[in-house]
Amino acid sequence: MVDVLKTDNYNTDTALYILLTPLGLTFKKITATQIIISETSGSKTGGEKGPGYINDQQNLLRGTVRNEKGEPMPNASVIIMGIPKGTVTDAYGNYRLLLGSGTHKILFSSVGYNSHATTVKIENADIRRDIMLNNAVADLSGVVVTVGSRASQRTFTNTPLPVDNINAAELQTTGQLSFDKALQLRAPSFNTINMPVHDATSLSDPYEIRNMGPSRTLILINGKRKNAGSLVYIQTSPGRGETETDLSAIPTDAIKRVEILRDGASAQYGSDAIAGVMNIILKDRFEYTNFKIASGITHEGDGFSLSTSLNSGANIGAKGFINYTINFQKENKTNRPGTVDAEQDNKDLGDGTAAGLAQVKAYLARFPDANNINGTPINRSAKFLVNAGIPLKDNTTFYGNAAYVYKKIQSFANYRTPYWKQDPYNLLHAAGTEYLGFGPTFAGDLNDYNATLGLKSEVGSWNTDISLTVGGNRQLYSVNNTWNPSLEGQSPVSFKPGGYAFNHVVGNIDITRAVSDRLSIGFGYEFRNERFRIIEGDTASSSGIGPISFFGISAANAIKAYRFNIGGYLDVSYDLSKSVLINATARQEYYNDFGSAFVWKVSGRTKLMGDKLTLRSSLSTGFRAPGLHQVNLQIAQQIFVPGHGIQTQGVISNKSVQARLLEVPALKPERSLNFTAGFGLRPSKDFSLTLDYYNIDIKDRIILSSNIGHTPGGNTQLDEVLSTNGIVGVSFFTNGIRTNTQGIDLVANYRNIQINTGSWLTVNLAGNYTISNKLLGMVSNPKLIANAGQAVFDYTQEALLLTSRPKYKAILGGDLTLNRWGFFLNNSLFGPATFRSEGLDRNIKLVFNSKVVTDIHISYQFNHRLGVSLAVNNILNILPEYKLKALNAEGQAVLNDAALVKRNINAITFNGRYGIVTYDGSHFSQLGTTFLATLNFKL
Repeated sequence: MVDVLKTDNYNTDTALYILLTPLGLTFKKITATQIIISETSGSKTGGEKGPGYINDQQNLLRGTVRNEKGEPMPNASVIIMGIPKGTVTDAYGNYRLLLGSGTHKILFSSVGYNSHATTVKIENADIRRDIMLNNAVADLSGVVVTVGSRASQRTFTNTPLPVDNINAAELQTTGQLSFDKALQLRAPSFNTINMPVHDATSLSDPYEIRNMGPSRTLILINGKRKNAGSLVYIQTSPGRGETETDLSAIPTDAIKRVEILRDGASAQYGSDAIAGVMNIILKDRFEYTNFKIASGITHEGDGFSLSTSLNSGANIGAKGFINYTINFQKENKTNRPGTVDAEQDNKDLGDGTAAGLAQVKAYLARFPDANNINGTPINRSAKFLVNAGIPLKDNTTFYGNAAYVYKKIQSFANYRTPYWKQDPYNLLHAAGTEYLGFGPTFAGDLNDYNATLGLKSEVGSWNTDISLTVGGNRQLYSVNNTWNPSLEGQSPVSFKPGGYAFNHVVGNIDITRAVSDRLSIGFGYEFRNERFRIIEGDTASSSGIGPISFFGISAANAIKAYRFNIGGYLDVSYDLSKSVLINATARQEYYNDFGSAFVWKVSGRTKLMGDKLTLRSSLSTGFRAPGLHQVNLQIAQQIFVPGHGIQTQGVISNKSVQARLLEVPALKPERSLNFTAGFGLRPSKDFSLTLDYYNIDIKDRIILSSNIGHTPGGNTQLDEVLSTNGIVGVSFFTNGIRTNTQGIDLVANYRNIQINTGSWLTVNLAGNYTISNKLLGMVSNPKLIANAGQAVFDYTQEALLLTSRPKYKAILGGDLTLNRWGFFLNNSLFGPATFRSEGLDRNIKLVFNSKVVTDIHISYQFNHRLGVSLAVNNILNILPEYKLKALNAEGQAVLNDAALVKRNINAITFNGRYGIVTYDGSHFSQLGTTFLATLNFKL
């Protein structure tokens, strides 16, 4: 029975009911954190003889029950296993029990804490036994893992696969307002970054695990697939050519814990799980209502934020619950501009003459940053989430969860100075007033929702889970304070350029059976219907050259696309012995648009040294279906081209006539081969260490090609195709490359280090090191493009895909509790990252230096209801720094020439507008020191 209570198979009420009923005991819940246990009517009294009593001699067992902070725990349950006897601690955490001589097994428990079992031997003398109970969300060593095997569940200490487990408290102490930014400071293989100016990218920043891009990590909520976003990243940024699931849409206060399976899992879960699976476990049983208000600002005095959050709910009977979270949040813009170089700006944006240079210098003397705004956008959001479970009868439970998020952002395009763009019709400034240029703004409205309804049942050794999930993401854009020169004086100054929408419906049937103590099987089916829509903008936004800064979606490019797929899997888990486990999974998928896929996985582990050491390994094949977005996306966009200013470039659909003319083949699934090997060491309940090696080989990797433009001679068939379609440059999706990624993950944790009475320290170390991330073989160039001397994968795309994330990342943190005080210190090491931005000389590269960012979090609990905290992120105000490095002798010659160095710096910073980071971003935030104060109420 004790082993059952160590897992999350049962909630606290159910576990107590199962435990106490056979002992003739019952319990009564006084408050959300207090339970009184007493004898049921007609049961034996403590003075009567019964099992476990050797003689009539009674001796006193006494002690104190405390939590990790050293605080006494009133009303904790103390139960003598096997006999109808027990008590609860008093207001000071003390307990007293009279026991007969002999050996007794005693269970200590309290709501919200892990149960603790111990054995005492009474030999005609009183005995004292003091106990410490660990917070349930702080100690996950016994928590059941819900990712990995579909046949059987294992705890974190005996899983054959590497799994990160991050609890709610760890997310809260980061001082970050969004879930994705909190993960950046907790998961070593997870990386995300705010982009300086990238229009719709501001709605959801790209992220990736193990340098695999955002679309190769499957996101689950309570084990069910969450919908992808509707936006494809087409700018020069990490994640280019891919879409992601919007992690920032999930309110942090609704999360119980996060499991990150760092291993290919296509066989278990289907497409998108090449890099791994992130399962977000929502809060369930209600303990107390929590209201939080937080406010922050940066050291520059901008970026003011205000957030309020309410988490509450109710329990329904002994097992049922409803838990909900409401969150409102606003963040003002930040701005980290640079100083613009007049000479190069005159060449790129002015008329290039001496008189023009004088005009540029005069303007920049007044506005050195050219009025540019590049930083994080204005952000307003409202998030609602509910999670529920209702027992229908003893072996059947109805469950469901739903979330809705509305987000509105406003970002700022590059400011159009008077020497760059004019306002001849006085649309953006009053006639007779000085014209100082204009700054187009980009606003995005995001609606994201997901919901799951399901039924779980247990009949004998069979467990069945039937569910239906729906989810969607819609983004609509507006562009203001700009005009469309093609419409001349009739142009509006506000435009609705359209947007994108994606939704899916997913049905799951999952069945597991424990055939014996050693053998478990699991099998199931999944049906998924997906729809993608490109939404037409207003006519003014797509007429002629379109509005300055953002081209609208024309009727010709507005489409609706859909597809369905069905998949089935079989999972078998077998314990060869108490120490050796093997697991095998096979999956068959069918997509109506590209056909079938078959994948498999085998894994195993062995436990040594009395279960203190676990050796584990896995080998699997995987696949990722081309996204509906990637198959059907077709748009035009204005982007900055170094040395040429802003130009219109396009993305053509892989199914389009133009793609066929360019001889671009139809998309097919990516295929992967994943290998992992590692070990887990747990010499004591307080110390654990895992080290895992991974090797991921991806064939037919889908990329958004580099810009394919006219040749210098302009006389090839490629030039003819581009001219016919009136596009300066064109990109498209293709299975262009094969990559291999190898690395090592390290996670170590040492808990419950007692400094003195009431003072406890936890130390965490986690790291990821990328051994290699490289191309294998040749790039697959369509013949027409190869004949024109161009390539679909150039040095810029290669850098974005393979080297733009940190070479290594390590997180070292210490969590100290001192009575009512809490102190958390976190150091994040971001290793070097390499860019080769467009416009940069081909013989040099841009390298961001390794940096350590230090965060602190201080909290104080006034009483059990009221607490405050202050988080200071990047307390030392460390900013990204980069330098140019030569690739060869020609590159060194460039670096030896000051004029050439200046020209290259201008190319990657848009002539100095991006003074801290490049136009393409960096490997960590450019905001510097930020502050966040939080007031927390438990009601």
